[in-house]
Amino acid sequence: MSALYDLSAPSISGQDTPLAQFKDKVLLIVNTASKCGFTPQYEGLEKLHEQYVDKGLAVLGFPCNQFGAQEPGTEGEIAEFCQLNYGVSFPMFAKIDVNGDNTHPIYQFLKKSAPGILGSEAIKWNFTKFLVDRNGKVIDRYAPTTKPEDLASDIEKLLAAQS
Repeated sequence: MSALYDLSAPSISGQDTPLAQFKDKVLLIVNTASKCGFTPQYEGLEKLHEQYVDKGLAVLGFPCNQFGAQEPGTEGEIAEFCQLNYGVSFPMFAKIDVNGDNTHPIYQFLKKSAPGILGSEAIKWNFTKFLVDRNGKVIDRYAPTTKPEDLASDIEKLLAAQS
């Protein structure tokens, strides 16, 4: 079992959520924000979720307020915003840090497994995306500018692969 599945995080409603419950699924893990220029990507993330959830994809959203304070709300406000504006039905988690001394262990794992440009592990902005195969291996890291719909073929390849 991958170290990723040994980790957990509180859901946006406060329940401890072990990532082990997503074992054998393809994961798209994204740090999100409600007041960012990339916020409309929630729509694309939800479309991916709807299109592939029955085939084994889990989109996981991790709100983060570390970039321009663009996620200032409470978990309740974030959940309401995502539901009302984008119909988000994929799992959302409580706000976390993705950089610095308080980096959540999930993001420590992701960044170490898939460094960015020039080997930098730091997350540069909201809506950085990590694609993880059914065995918990990080396959790729995508820039915030990469639109969710542009990941469909990579997701399809992983969904088609045997676990």
